[in-house]
Amino acid sequence: MASRIAGDLSSFRRELHRIPELGNDLPLTQQRVLAELDGLGLEITTGKKLSSITAVLRGESRPVNGPKPVVLLRADMDALPVAEDNDLPYKSAHPGLMHACGHDMHVAGLLGAARILHSLMAELAGDVVFMFQPGEEGPGGARPMIEEGVLTAAGRRADAAFGLHVFSASQPQGTWFGRPGAQMAAVDDLSVRFTGAGGHGSQPHEANDPIPALCEAVTALQTMVTRAFDVFDPVVLTVGKIAGGTRENIIPDHAVFEATVRSFSASSRASIKERSVRLIEGIAAAHGLQASVDYQELYPATVNAPDEYELARRTIVDLFGEDRYRAMANPMPGAEDFSFVANEVPSAFLFLSACAHEDPATAGSNHSPLALFDDAVLPDAASWLAEVAIRRINQGA
Repeated sequence: MASRIAGDLSSFRRELHRIPELGNDLPLTQQRVLAELDGLGLEITTGKKLSSITAVLRGESRPVNGPKPVVLLRADMDALPVAEDNDLPYKSAHPGLMHACGHDMHVAGLLGAARILHSLMAELAGDVVFMFQPGEEGPGGARPMIEEGVLTAAGRRADAAFGLHVFSASQPQGTWFGRPGAQMAAVDDLSVRFTGAGGHGSQPHEANDPIPALCEAVTALQTMVTRAFDVFDPVVLTVGKIAGGTRENIIPDHAVFEATVRSFSASSRASIKERSVRLIEGIAAAHGLQASVDYQELYPATVNAPDEYELARRTIVDLFGEDRYRAMANPMPGAEDFSFVANEVPSAFLFLSACAHEDPATAGSNHSPLALFDDAVLPDAASWLAEVAIRRINQGA
């Protein structure tokens, strides 16, 4: 069926591509998705605090034993503050905004899965929850959807969850890739303010300069990462912003830096938080300064449960062939808020290349103004989502 609706999925995806919206407030996107879901006989609720959509499909067959299994399928819907640089007939009509991460592809794929599963309702011995989520790029839509009940929308907690992410570069078009265990990193933000006493640059002994301490802290954090953490359970800490002072001969009274922190296990995540705060406060104390440290935990690591991962991988191989799947040697240091779902129920989250260029190595990557995604993979995305839900339901029924 997926091949029969390929044109519809492509047309819908291109409509979404023209109307990108940011964050958790996506009124135009929500309206278009609701229109596509109309007529499928789904139990639909929308978010109270965000433009989310939760749709439940009730399988009409009865399981052999126990309650009906419940499988959740997820797609994110938001775009990015990127000015599109592709010359397309369906180019973004919203200046400065772009579906540069392929979330419009995810929505189209999940709508395709909904149509496929609707056609099989009579023989489906379980329920499927379709999770259309805003805010993946920030401030995060998965957690508020969980708080509003997406995991229990079918009347009982989901037994498993599945999702996918498309990529516009790095792999040939149509290639699926993933790994068991950590698939993507946890991401946290570290913001630091050193406060001392300002003065004249010619008389530093009469001031208390925060800049040398800040520089020492930045260097010490990098050394700590290489000496305190196992190379096979790595941490990445990158200082992306430093600010202090107004001109060369004025010692400022404060200086700040901001960093992104990536990790792949709960233990390393907890350790880098404790160690970095302690290190910064110690350096500040040694210089007679005050340190204000704000460590914000954002998204946890996205971890594929072994059984769900194997089911997801086997489904890909059976549908598309062994040559279409590549096992990742290492997790990706990017982050995903599907991780909040995966923290609650056994899950698998895999990648699919939608690269539209002949050479994936030179193609515009995700988040680039030149990111270009090929609609040809939409039937595959829809087929996989539908089939993995069917197999997981049959496994539990």
